[in-house]
Amino acid sequence: MDVVMTIAGSDSGGGAGIQADLKTFQELKVFGTSVITALTAQNTLGVDGIFPTTPEFVTQQLSSVFNDFDVKALKTGMLFSADIIERVAGEIQNKEVQVVVDPVMIAKGGASLLQQEAVEALKTKLLPIATVLTPNIPEAEVITGMTIKTQSDIQAAAECILEKGLQCVVMKGGHLENDEFATDTVFLANGSSFKMQSKRIHTKHTHGTGCTFSAAITAFLGRGFSLQEAIVEGKKFVQLAIEHPLNLGHGHGPTNHFAYQTYQDYEVTVSEA
Repeated sequence: MDVVMTIAGSDSGGGAGIQADLKTFQELKVFGTSVITALTAQNTLGVDGIFPTTPEFVTQQLSSVFNDFDVKALKTGMLFSADIIERVAGEIQNKEVQVVVDPVMIAKGGASLLQQEAVEALKTKLLPIATVLTPNIPEAEVITGMTIKTQSDIQAAAECILEKGLQCVVMKGGHLENDEFATDTVFLANGSSFKMQSKRIHTKHTHGTGCTFSAAITAFLGRGFSLQEAIVEGKKFVQLAIEHPLNLGHGHGPTNHFAYQTYQDYEVTVSEA
């Protein structure tokens, strides 16, 4: 059984964070371990409170898992503070593990999930040891300091991010204006790139999509998929989760983590960038 890890915050509403990651791992038949960086009082309507874990306890959780399990791949989600980011980076930088970074910054309801000073730590400590970064457009703008409106902007931002030392960046296009399609563009450090196009689903039930997508990539990497295979199959997992909503909650409802195993009749359109 392949073992993977999520390093993220807890979502009491169950749609994002640690809960979404572990559900995704379970559905994709890997054994999920977890390191909790913060507790949140949260539901589909928003975040009511955040209680961060101490950096020392984050380190203790990481040590406990690594001392007992052969972790093949891990993902980071909500890391909250510069101190926690530095602790995480220090613990994983010498491990033989693939690292997927979901730069969680803002919740669906608008609450900030990353302190401002933590952005610099993310760029200087975590990205150089990452395998994959999965930013949406607003997150990529914060990381690069650029305004991203066009495909050429996306490429310029991706090149800027890749200069920090990671292997691959998935520029998610959900925030770009297109009524029919959502297009993610994947850039690799070797200079190659490709696009993934999917039907845009007009729904408010998108809570936890970023967590779910990055967790799916992590699971497939942990199972030995190539980088491109893991990203494409991860896109399929999250697309099906959005297309078949659970219709729970009164706000931005959670995605359907059961959908991938239930509906196998979907293929992601992949093309050269």
